[in-house]
Amino acid sequence: MGPANAKLNPVGAAACFAFGLCMVIYVFGFPDWFQKEQKISLKELLSVSIALVERGGTRVREIRERNTLADRSKGKTKEGADEVLTEGDMESHRAIVYGFAKTFPGLQVISEESDIRPVNFKLIENVNSKNEEVDKLIKNDMSVPFHSVAVWVDPLDATQEYKENLQKFVTVMICVAVNGQPTIGVIHKPFEKKTVWAWVGTGHSSNLKKVENNRKEGDPHNIIISRSHTGDVAESVRRSLGNSTNVIYAGGAGYKTLEVIEGRADAYVHTTRIKKWDICAGNALLSAFHGKMTTLEGAFIDYSSRKEVKNNDGLLATLFDHYKYLEQHIAKPMEHNKDKS
Repeated sequence: MGPANAKLNPVGAAACFAFGLCMVIYVFGFPDWFQKEQKISLKELLSVSIALVERGGTRVREIRERNTLADRSKGKTKEGADEVLTEGDMESHRAIVYGFAKTFPGLQVISEESDIRPVNFKLIENVNSKNEEVDKLIKNDMSVPFHSVAVWVDPLDATQEYKENLQKFVTVMICVAVNGQPTIGVIHKPFEKKTVWAWVGTGHSSNLKKVENNRKEGDPHNIIISRSHTGDVAESVRRSLGNSTNVIYAGGAGYKTLEVIEGRADAYVHTTRIKKWDICAGNALLSAFHGKMTTLEGAFIDYSSRKEVKNNDGLLATLFDHYKYLEQHIAKPMEHNKDKS
């Protein structure tokens, strides 16, 4: 038995308390009363998002180059296809989510993946909250209530294509939503080492340029859809827009949205259920260039919280003529999407 008059080292006690408090905040978040008082800088959040999306992209690229994917199925989609999970997904998830947890403890971060392994925050590399391009292009900042922010993370978009080594379709995405509105979007192409970003109403990366609407009446439409879609979608699109419509098959929601933003597609159409981490970053980028992303029924998408991560009503993303496409009933969401289970 130890001596009865042993004293606790106050430094050790403080360290234990601080570590325990960090873990509680990481798991449960800050209490509501604290979040309502706390504010967060969107400029700093943008800079951290860029650093973390590239950190995640590095993990994705390294694992693909080593061919250590360790791919497995994490379940089935409503259409019966395997939902593939790889070490690229998981390592990118850890790099991004733990980076946010260390930099902004208690921030609501909603990721496609999850990990129950214990985290040693001492091993998590610090994140640079300054970005040279952001500081150059964004002169003003805005602070918003901590509780109003939700960060959506897709650690690896187009996992099936990643598995098939179709590298051009693969992206890593982070989106900052404020009061449910997609406000900051960051999309990284890990195999091109290219990052694009935009903050709605404030600015965007220099490698994104405004595209002019040069499409003339009678020109064929260029519509981009998923590689996994059935021929019914292409048939529906051509029935609405004409047989001359050029249907482009591609992987990854991030890739397809960028094709619209950069002018190589007129519209991105998706008819099946899609998760919000797949589309939030692209939605923010489109909004920054006065484009639109809605359901196929014309409703805007809310990104408030993790309580509802599914968009069940299909998707239409455009830079121009959004409501004309809606009026032409370009496609319909598939019936099984209505099952919200």
